[in-house]
Amino acid sequence: MKEIKKNKFLSTLAPLSFGKGLGVRFLILLIATSSFAQNKSPYQVFDKNGKKSSYEKILKAAEKSELVLFGEHHDNSVVHWLQLEFTKDLAEKKPLVLGAEMIEADNQKQLNQYLNDEIDQKKFDTTARLWNNYKTDYKPLVDFAKAKKFPFIATNVPRRYASMVFKKDFVGLDDLSDEEKSWIAPLPIPFDINLPGYQKMLEMMGGHAGEKMPKAQAIKDATMAHFIIQNLKSGTIFVHYNGTYHSDFFEGISWYVNQYRKNTKIITIATVEQKELTKLEQEHYNKADFILVIDEDVTKTY
Repeated sequence: MKEIKKNKFLSTLAPLSFGKGLGVRFLILLIATSSFAQNKSPYQVFDKNGKKSSYEKILKAAEKSELVLFGEHHDNSVVHWLQLEFTKDLAEKKPLVLGAEMIEADNQKQLNQYLNDEIDQKKFDTTARLWNNYKTDYKPLVDFAKAKKFPFIATNVPRRYASMVFKKDFVGLDDLSDEEKSWIAPLPIPFDINLPGYQKMLEMMGGHAGEKMPKAQAIKDATMAHFIIQNLKSGTIFVHYNGTYHSDFFEGISWYVNQYRKNTKIITIATVEQKELTKLEQEHYNKADFILVIDEDVTKTY
């Protein structure tokens, strides 16, 4: 993950004694081999302007933030590894609060019980609605929080309420009980259909279903933003893991955070997959503060 120091391989030559010609040839071969190995990275970092950046620059920017929105492709093995390594490294700089789209707000009680050793993994599996790839992709993050005694926040709206919005619009939420309303963003939900991300959804739907799909997405974005803000703590950094489309182009969760809490210091990370890693494709410019371009041939977790 971290960049290999340039002299790492060259330092191995110090104890060795070569003839002048052999030494030079060996050195050239070693450098060439090392260069090939380093260039075979499965990912490349770019900034929002399409300029090559680095993992170290992401980490440095994150240290100065209050919130990191780490956008992922749910099935990408490299991005899950990067999330864990990033979280470990950032935790060496500051205390963290972690949170994820992948656990819904009404399962916070069970999540807390697991974090506090009140229930074991088997009980957690049976009492909470966990994604099929939880054990491979998200359990390592939850277990890291558990080991470090960091809070881990279940930020997403319970899926049934997003379905309710799709069927009945936002007014369908009005009849929920007080307990049920505690698992979603405060009503009424701010909503701007003119945001490019929601407009793109309308285009994809071909005009069918009206604003229902964007609004179902909005209740997720708003709820995640709400629980993030509720758990921002002075002196800590909140690292949130979500599908990249929930924070791409500084919309979604990011937009709602700024609706609820102006001037929050946010760093966004987007994930894209490309065949070539040497150049960021034009369509991904301005997708986030940092864009992780991952080789499209990388193994999928499901």
